[in-house]
Amino acid sequence: MKKMKKLAALAVAALTLTASLTACGGGGSDTNADGTFTPTKTITWVCTSGAGGGSDIFSRKIADIMKNEDLVNGQTIVISNETDGAGEVGRNKIATMTMNADYNLLTFNSGDLMPMVTNTANRSSNFRILAIMAVDKQLLFSCGSATGKTAYAKTGADMTDFAAAIEAAKNGTYVVIGGSKGDDIATYQALIEELGLTEDQMGYITYDSTGDAITAALGGNLDFVISKPAAASQYVESGDLTPALALSTERFGGNLADAPTLSEIGDYENVEVPVWRGVAAPKAMSDAAVAFWSDALKKVSETQAWNDEYLVPNQLISQYMNSADATAYVSEFEADYMASNGLS
Repeated sequence: MKKMKKLAALAVAALTLTASLTACGGGGSDTNADGTFTPTKTITWVCTSGAGGGSDIFSRKIADIMKNEDLVNGQTIVISNETDGAGEVGRNKIATMTMNADYNLLTFNSGDLMPMVTNTANRSSNFRILAIMAVDKQLLFSCGSATGKTAYAKTGADMTDFAAAIEAAKNGTYVVIGGSKGDDIATYQALIEELGLTEDQMGYITYDSTGDAITAALGGNLDFVISKPAAASQYVESGDLTPALALSTERFGGNLADAPTLSEIGDYENVEVPVWRGVAAPKAMSDAAVAFWSDALKKVSETQAWNDEYLVPNQLISQYMNSADATAYVSEFEADYMASNGLS
């Protein structure tokens, strides 16, 4: 009987140890003899924006390069678009995850951080910041080919002329802009502040993703849509969208070069809210896995495909930071943003 009790106690201890190891990340079997991590099963990558938007394109391009360059030991990366609660449900799920933490990644941008710290108790310290990959900026686009349903479109105005839209708004015609969350909203707010307009004169409709906002513009439900080049480029190529304003200190190139900056169309200062694009993970991710993913993302940033298929066509600025540097950068960005907005 004593022997049976001893065996039972040992079994309980073994189960407790196994559960503890699992909760700490990927489990001991994925840690090599030298303390490094190698993935041995499917990786889930959470993107808190809808399919077709800039964050989705960013996530899928990195996943494709990791697979094509054999950076993940032949494992599958599954992109999971989770937009509930404006993305906060997906972010909180990653922040609080303990099981399989080494196998879960999160697209994490400045546009995700800003609403998160404004509306929830989550902070960047609730995640492991793995890397920053690039910096992005926005433009305003119009869809002149759509049958306009808005008050401004019904005036018969030139929908590609944002200067005319400003004057119309000042003279009492409601102008509506659409876009995604976070940085798009911050950019819109900076824009109307510089223009001296209110939300009742030039309003904003929030969508789950830039892709959804573009769809609304194509349907004639918006006068202008805010987008980064990545999400809008295919529609510019097809002629469905026209770049109307560069929300930047200088014009973009390529097929976006015709869009003037704000200072070119009136006595205004240029408006821009640069967007850093990064990757995060659960706070419970092991140090070994953090090192692995940060290095894998560095290798992605050095590939020709990253430059030729993502940065150049989407007119982003390359800016890789490893986990340590990215963590410090995001922490400082967060502190500055919270201070400037009276958040604690």
